[in-house]
Amino acid sequence: MSPQPAPDLGEDKERETNVLIEAAPGSSPAKAPEEDSPGRQLSPVAWLRMLARELHWSFVLGVVATYGVSQGLGGGINRVASDYYWKDVQRVQPSVAQVYHGITSIPWMVKPLWGLLTDVLPVAGYRRRPYFILAGTPELKNIWLTCRSTSKVFDDLGGEKGALGLLTIPPVLTILSGMLLKEVHISNFPYGQAHKKFVEASGKMLTTLKCPEVWRPCVYMYVSLALSVDIQEGMFYWYTDRTAGLSFHEGFIGFMFAVGSVGYLVAVILYQNILKDHSYRSLLFSSQLLLSLSGMLDLILVLRLNLKMGIPDYYFAVIDEGVSKMINRIKWMPLLVLSSKLCPTGIEGTFYALLMSIDNIGALTGSWIGGLLLHLLRITRTEFKNLWAAIIIRNVMRLLPLALLFLVPSGDPNTTLLPSDLLNEDDETHQMENIELTSLAVDRVSFPDNSPQERRNREGLDVQQDDDEVSLLANRG
Repeated sequence: MSPQPAPDLGEDKERETNVLIEAAPGSSPAKAPEEDSPGRQLSPVAWLRMLARELHWSFVLGVVATYGVSQGLGGGINRVASDYYWKDVQRVQPSVAQVYHGITSIPWMVKPLWGLLTDVLPVAGYRRRPYFILAGTPELKNIWLTCRSTSKVFDDLGGEKGALGLLTIPPVLTILSGMLLKEVHISNFPYGQAHKKFVEASGKMLTTLKCPEVWRPCVYMYVSLALSVDIQEGMFYWYTDRTAGLSFHEGFIGFMFAVGSVGYLVAVILYQNILKDHSYRSLLFSSQLLLSLSGMLDLILVLRLNLKMGIPDYYFAVIDEGVSKMINRIKWMPLLVLSSKLCPTGIEGTFYALLMSIDNIGALTGSWIGGLLLHLLRITRTEFKNLWAAIIIRNVMRLLPLALLFLVPSGDPNTTLLPSDLLNEDDETHQMENIELTSLAVDRVSFPDNSPQERRNREGLDVQQDDDEVSLLANRG
């Protein structure tokens, strides 16, 4: 039999579209291959291979560079370096350092604006690549200026100056990801309509926020993070004080924070394998309660009760950091899933970025409340006698969000939260793009023996899938 002509591909797509539209909500349009079935737990290596195969290796590089190296490694190094910078170089009080850390997080709150720009305003015909480069270049320049101001950074790789030098790696990888990212080029883009699309997307975001199913969980997310008061700088100053504190050195502080990152990873694994099917309310209630109780570990350490138990400060501090970070991430995971369920069709990535901005504003509020608490209790660079009181107040405030749990939906992650009018896509073009993305999976299962010509014809769909997936991850919080 001769190969099917090109128009038959349109008929295949139409048939696949009908399968998608007629499928029940939450059901898969086609059975996934056995090796990628949801019921099977993939190893990290197999998972990365699956991503590279489905989304292209450049997309995986962008995810690793942005979230693994930039936000993970870069954020960890920056935390240690900046804490010592405020304490030993600028010699500010812990309450002031708390405020400064909050100020440095303000750029995280304007992410919806960048999300809208990447969606409606391509640069040189690309929606993602120029913005990756634009994101990495100023960061690299700022780090270079900081290195010059502190002089001979790479001559002191053992301290906070050397850490600032290592921070040049994440922006370089971000720029490299932008250069290598596989993305479809948009020719003759109607820039005159960009303003109209910007207004339409902004209007849809505002309409969604007015929906009770959306603004009620948003209020809870903000309040729960704002009342989870952060007194980290007070604890850090006490950890490193050589007279009234524990006199921890830089290497051990870095190790302790690394154990905290392992706690994050353990929390994600626990949520994925055990907790993901629990209802939002039950999981948030348990995690918020455990978060308050875990804060008592700080109290035991400050009062030196751990020594009476026979546990050295070094071991107990590591346990405290790991447990606290694990529980904090377990509390955050259902909020992330809930946020993904509140995103209307058509602006999923940008609206998700907006929700993450609300979370960041809540975290900023909690940081500044913590700074005010340290100031009111007169906790300074060398005075820590009231640190125990700050810990107790913080732990009590962590219980207050439980009174607002009624704002959170009673369902679980498998429940549809948005009303039907927000789930329906008004933009026919975007709907066809989503259908094309789903048809890729159908192609691989139903038509495993596609000819080379058919594979080339569908290559454009792979590029579009890359573009949309990068859009969602680039706008996350």
